Amino acid sequence: MNAMRRRAVLAALAGLLVAAMVPIARGALYAGAVGGVAGAGAGGCGGDLAGKRGLFKSTDGGMTWASIMGGSIGDFEIDPTAGSQKILVAANGGEAAWWFGGGMDLTPYYGFEDDAVHFHGTCRDALAAFGVDLHPRFKRWCDEYFRLRHRGEPRGVGGIFFDDLSAPDFDSCFGVVRSVGDHFLPAYLPIVERRRDTPYGERERDFQAYRRGRYVEFNLVYDRGTLFGLQSGGRSESILMSLPPVVKWRYDWRPAPGTPEARLYEVFLAPRDWV
Repeated sequence: MNAMRRRAVLAALAGLLVAAMVPIARGALYAGAVGGVAGAGAGGCGGDLAGKRGLFKSTDGGMTWASIMGGSIGDFEIDPTAGSQKILVAANGGEAAWWFGGGMDLTPYYGFEDDAVHFHGTCRDALAAFGVDLHPRFKRWCDEYFRLRHRGEPRGVGGIFFDDLSAPDFDSCFGVVRSVGDHFLPAYLPIVERRRDTPYGERERDFQAYRRGRYVEFNLVYDRGTLFGLQSGGRSESILMSLPPVVKWRYDWRPAPGTPEARLYEVFLAPRDWV
């Protein structure tokens, strides 16, 4: 593995630690990979990692390890140029294990067709350079993932979602992730600019709090990152920090026919091709 590729993989692993809300301690070593390999770790790493699954942390130079999240552990190599926050990169057969995940989705409380069309069009543009099949596949993945199955409804109007992206090669996958990130502000800021002066009152705030309940339900019941963090003993305050501060639930509530609230359910909360 050349130095440039190794630095990129180190950055990807650091991003995984951040995404998992794992505090990165100065001087600690971290290991995470897919495709575990039997036998003791290479490169002077402790053999107690052999055959174990997870993302691990060592504070004694690799002699002992503590599990901090999931994955698989194989052979290892340390890049001494990683800086003050040394990162231990898991390797399988001499090649570092890596993958990408990401996406963006829109969850309005009051729907507007031009907002949905613009958002989905920008998502499509973000993936256009990587093949015509990518946007339909990632859109369908988003529709299926961000769905409250116990409610029989989606969380919002969708977007794109992907995980475990590792084919056809690192550079292509990194290009996808970078393009999605570059298109986020163009997808969202025009919506904010169009709606920021829209008047609202207690009725709209009340409905916003009610719909926020769906976000909470999804995060606590289905979201893989939230569930994994809680089940693996992560710091609950960090894992749950994205939950809204004000939420409301009502027993078997239905919006009155012909209202803007009813229109959200009738027009927007159903998977459809917006572009």
